[in-house]
Amino acid sequence: MKYFAFFLFVLLFAVDTKPTEAVCGYESCPETKPNFVNIHLVPHSHDDAGWLKTVDQYFYGHKNNIQHAGVQYIIDTVVSELIKDPKRRFIQVETSFFAKWWKQQSETVKQVVKKLVNEGRLEFTNGAWSMNDEAAVNYHSVIDQFTVGLKFLDETFGACARPRVGWQIDPFGHSREQASLYAQMGYDGEFFSRMDHKDKARRMEDLSLEMIWDASESLSDAKLFTGLLYSSYWETSGFCFDVLCRDDPIIDGDSYDNNVQTRVDDFIAYAAKVAAKFRTTHIMIPLGGDFQYEDAHINYKNMDKLIKYVNARQANGSHYNIFYSTPGCYLNSVHKGLQSYPNKTQDFFPYASDSNSFWTGYYTSRPTQKRFERDGNHMLQTAKQLSVFADLKSEQQKEDLDYLRQIMGIMQHHDAITGTEKQAVSNDYDRLLYDGIIGGASNARDALRVLTNLPEGEFESCLQLNISECAFTKDSADNVVVTLFNPLAHISSQYVRVPVKEENYQVTDEKGRVVASEVVPVAWQVLALEYRQNTTQHELVFKASVNKIANYFIKKVDKVESKEIVLPKAAKKSVKQNDKNLEVPKRFKKVHSMKNVETHADDDSETVVQTSQIKLVIDNNTGRLKTVEMNGVSETIDQNFAIYETYESGAYVFRQKEDVDLKFLEDKVEFTVYDGALVKEVHQQFSEWISQVIRIYEGVNRVEFEWLVGPIPTDEDTAREIVTVFDSEISSNGVFYTDSNGREMIKRVKDKREDFNPDLGRQPISGNYYPIVSRIALEDSNKRIALLNDRAQGGTSMQNGQLELMLHRRLVRDDGYGVSEVLNEQKYEKPLIARGKVYLILNSVEESTKVERVAEKEILLPFSVFFSKGSSQSSSAVAKTVPSFDDFPQSVHLLTLEPFTDDEILLRVENFLDHIEGNVVSFNIRPIFDGVGGVAIRETTLDGNLPLSEMKRFKFHAEGSGAVSTEAEFYTAAHKALSADSSMEASEFSVTLHPMQIRTFIIKKK
Repeated sequence: MKYFAFFLFVLLFAVDTKPTEAVCGYESCPETKPNFVNIHLVPHSHDDAGWLKTVDQYFYGHKNNIQHAGVQYIIDTVVSELIKDPKRRFIQVETSFFAKWWKQQSETVKQVVKKLVNEGRLEFTNGAWSMNDEAAVNYHSVIDQFTVGLKFLDETFGACARPRVGWQIDPFGHSREQASLYAQMGYDGEFFSRMDHKDKARRMEDLSLEMIWDASESLSDAKLFTGLLYSSYWETSGFCFDVLCRDDPIIDGDSYDNNVQTRVDDFIAYAAKVAAKFRTTHIMIPLGGDFQYEDAHINYKNMDKLIKYVNARQANGSHYNIFYSTPGCYLNSVHKGLQSYPNKTQDFFPYASDSNSFWTGYYTSRPTQKRFERDGNHMLQTAKQLSVFADLKSEQQKEDLDYLRQIMGIMQHHDAITGTEKQAVSNDYDRLLYDGIIGGASNARDALRVLTNLPEGEFESCLQLNISECAFTKDSADNVVVTLFNPLAHISSQYVRVPVKEENYQVTDEKGRVVASEVVPVAWQVLALEYRQNTTQHELVFKASVNKIANYFIKKVDKVESKEIVLPKAAKKSVKQNDKNLEVPKRFKKVHSMKNVETHADDDSETVVQTSQIKLVIDNNTGRLKTVEMNGVSETIDQNFAIYETYESGAYVFRQKEDVDLKFLEDKVEFTVYDGALVKEVHQQFSEWISQVIRIYEGVNRVEFEWLVGPIPTDEDTAREIVTVFDSEISSNGVFYTDSNGREMIKRVKDKREDFNPDLGRQPISGNYYPIVSRIALEDSNKRIALLNDRAQGGTSMQNGQLELMLHRRLVRDDGYGVSEVLNEQKYEKPLIARGKVYLILNSVEESTKVERVAEKEILLPFSVFFSKGSSQSSSAVAKTVPSFDDFPQSVHLLTLEPFTDDEILLRVENFLDHIEGNVVSFNIRPIFDGVGGVAIRETTLDGNLPLSEMKRFKFHAEGSGAVSTEAEFYTAAHKALSADSSMEASEFSVTLHPMQIRTFIIKKK
């Protein structure tokens, strides 16, 4: 507001802004009254970090014709109003918006705000950079964005700004892992407002809207108080005093329109309804909503009156006591109540707002953006680790890294990675993330120039390798250096693919040894993409083994090879390269060559493709996969694509048409086989707009399915949602398993829920869909099959032995939940084409699922690939030594290594096996400490911002767990926090990790 600065200037004459002794947090909570219904009135504004408008449009109040919202004005006027009365409260949730606002304020305003924070009047709640989604996010990125948000608050305000409560009021379903992360960060509880309508109705009757969430099967202390708001996070019906609302204000005095009596009657009646559904004498009533409080004076003036007149009735025997409060203060009061609460052990997916609306479409919406977010995380982890190893210090380097951190925080928002935003906003997210990745790549390049013997290397990243395109190699791959960075702790062997022309190449490692390689053709369906430059139609494939950083050298050689395409026997055709008779689609004019092809056929009905570890059988009559043999197990597996023809689906909701079955692709699949020494590929064409490459590598124990879907055809009343389905003969009996944000697995039973009977009468398939962030699996007493994916997707098992993943969706209607726009993505002025990968692992059920865990890490964090010209290697520069992680046990993952402050480094280590797969492991981090120049180390909570020794969080009593304590109970750290300095013995640096445990350290360096 234009009067904001002047108002503060005047007010400062009356307000003492001298630093005050901190009486924030629970010490600053308002007093409550015994034997009263204590109404905690919580003023708040829910401010989406992009949805109908972009992040900047929301902040600045631009394009209000789309949605009236201006976050900078909200914070301006709230601060002005809080100063007027010390009893007033407000919670600030989205740290990204507040940080943007804070940067623009004068020192005078900052002093005022610090006073409000130090007195608990402005309380930060949740505290992450954005209010993240819980279905499509990976735990790695959730931890990162909490670290960014909480670090800003700690550095800006200190301990008084640290949130104690999670506030996930708008996401569309809630994950168990999110609750576990809150517990590991030392939070006391969390609140949300969306729950399946049937679940909520039951909990209303059972007084179980609040519960103890046992959020981990492996971590004993990951228990978190969790509460559902009575209605939603929006203001109480009839009591919205915001400028965006039309409810009556409270009119007092001598006015003819005086409505105090009726307004207070109505509010107390509502409070009575709420109180009847909770177990203590405390209730929380939020007053706020989307982008409210832009003129906070109106809100507070009416809330002041509401509090005044409700409490005035106490003189006449009323037992209602209302006051300004916060979720933290409410939870503090509940904790003191020493009540017992029911247990919760699974999650809150899928969310259904009614019997026809299961919010499961967003698990898959905008599939290419979901993948792009993974690319952003990959670059972020690479840039962070390399920045530590190279000790990057310039302001530009720090700025670039911070920018990528913050943009990745924005991408976790529940209208970003979910795909539930308008197309213009999606485009802006892409722009922001692209800029962030370019900055991260710049840091990586600067670091590699220090860490390798190529001080002038280009270290170019190719961001279009997903369509086998790289500008750096399009003219020539001769004399190219490929620098590989491994973000994982352990030496990893992976195959690298470099887009090249069809020439002969030799690959050597840093010791001059020749590395096996071969040139393989790119699928013609990829070459046919109109926006792809077709100068390179092949890929050079070689296997690399990398500890942290390794260089491989490519040079062109003269070699004569026969080049022949051999089609399967069923195709009855064998042709030479450039044969005019080779049948290719008319839209793709260039002839595509396969070389070194053999087909192994037992008879005319089958084609066998195999490595030393895996054997695939293709049915020549259908052209589809028929059998997989690996790990000593053979199983019939038919993989196909299928279509849900829908009408009322939207960005949020997946709605199947009633009485319309899933339509499988029935036509015979055309396929060709490439049978190389390193890689075997089956190129399949399922329809005009669905194709796939099945790929197995020598020495790799998983099958790769690289799918290409689009443009999906639609018509006026028919949308299409595309799935891939794997059918086996495994007797799973309706049971399957899905991951929770890439961490622990949760058992699912078809048509069942943990706490209630779902309403599946209208949407039996959508109601059985779950978010798949990294893995879905099923098994019987003998065999297990798991599918791993490269981005978040929806998935299910609707038949015994069957796994299904939704890959892509193109819709014809909006589903009516606010975005007001059809999910019909266009790229290059044409409907979106998406490409991605699914991986299959077949094993004996007796074998550990550790192999799946290891594969998850390699899929999420594969080698980062950088290209330079070979001439750069002529330098005599010596590569800098990188710390070794060889002492880490095999189950220990280097979750995070990043610059934290100018003289501190954050280190996170994780035992990524669960309590069934792994054991307690111990190791010593002194070598890492010394390797990064450490002088002291301290242990913190998961987010890195609270000393672990100071962690003390609320413990609540679960029903059936014995007698209730007569005093409030707390959790503290389950182990002694590590604290040491360089003068101490190495034994002081020993770290023990239980299954699924993560430990976080801050290393102070020289």
